[in-house]
Amino acid sequence: MATATMSEIELQKEIFDKISNNDTIGLKTLLSSFKVKIQCVDEHGMSPLQYACFKGNKEIAQMLLDQGADVNFCQHEHAYTALHFGALSGDADLCNLLMSHGAKITSKNSVGRTAAQMAAFVGNHSCVSVINNYIPIADIDYYIKPQGLRTEPMLPPHLADSFHKFIMQVNVHPVRIAMTLQKCLGLVDNLEKIHKVLESMRQREMTRGADTNEVMAFKYHYLSCVVQEVIKCQKLLEARKNDNNLQNDKIKTTDPIEFFIRKLLKHNSKNDIKTLNFKPEYQELFLRETVREFPFRESTIFRQMVATLAGTDPPSASSVVSAAINGQRAFVELSQMCVTCGEDKANKKCSKCKAVQYCDRECQRLHWFLHKKECTRLEQPSIVQTNNTKIIDADDKIKIADAIKHEIDNLTIK
Repeated sequence: MATATMSEIELQKEIFDKISNNDTIGLKTLLSSFKVKIQCVDEHGMSPLQYACFKGNKEIAQMLLDQGADVNFCQHEHAYTALHFGALSGDADLCNLLMSHGAKITSKNSVGRTAAQMAAFVGNHSCVSVINNYIPIADIDYYIKPQGLRTEPMLPPHLADSFHKFIMQVNVHPVRIAMTLQKCLGLVDNLEKIHKVLESMRQREMTRGADTNEVMAFKYHYLSCVVQEVIKCQKLLEARKNDNNLQNDKIKTTDPIEFFIRKLLKHNSKNDIKTLNFKPEYQELFLRETVREFPFRESTIFRQMVATLAGTDPPSASSVVSAAINGQRAFVELSQMCVTCGEDKANKKCSKCKAVQYCDRECQRLHWFLHKKECTRLEQPSIVQTNNTKIIDADDKIKIADAIKHEIDNLTIK
């Protein structure tokens, strides 16, 4: 900036002023009227893009990127990149925009923290989840083309979009993963290929040298284990169909995904499902085995998960896996989570008992086989008429006592 003319300095100052005031129209007019260096910096070393991300303005960030701003350009005095500022702003869509333009998620600031770690520090969990689960489409392109001596690609090209959607999902609850696998067109018909691609991606992710991403490597491993388990369920159902001795066996579903989900949801009847204080047996064992089978035993993520699960009173394996992939959450409102798939802010309740939360009808349907007995018990009225005698619960007794006390207090003696 020392060699810049006064007019250039003034123009650059005006750019920062308009970004500071969120003046999108004024900035657009300025950029179209004058030739301005997008990579200029202010007294703190911040570029216009970094400043727009600091302000959390996605529209201006998009405009600057369209003008050719380098998403990884960084001369900031504390080495905060545009993605660092986007993550600190709390705007998950802005973070996604930056990563889609090539923002490096492994870049660290002067205190050695990545954008996701800084977002976690200030409690912007949505940004942490988006960053940790972002996968460039270029990573998929490698598998839809023949490599080396192969005459065919590992992944059929027509599955690229469905596969990308599957591995990008943020909710990593095993039930939600199974549901997404079912919804992504073509994946269920190519489970063996999907499993091999995921294992290959896990291996490649752990051999990137300085750019190794342990979180993503574990996520690929986790997804591959879910797919492998669905394959096992598929083979089991096929064996039952072909076994003459099991012709009279009541198979409640022939869908391997739904069969797998039912196994995941079953839990000990002694657990309290109303407070989500339960650990479904099969789900817990499956997830613990998934962690144990992660082949990179020296990785930090593996050691942290094992240490947590080996504690005296460990949390559920589902919460441990979710925290490893999406980051730790300071406060989790369990009462607002879908009892089926663990989705946040599930705003639908069972219409009968009003005791459990769901995110949609599909989750309610999948959980009904387990909830129907509990539902009948929970919907019992507080006052029951028996032989013309009313049975009153404790809450009603308190209300009646309060009403009587109020009447006595208001009595006047003449």
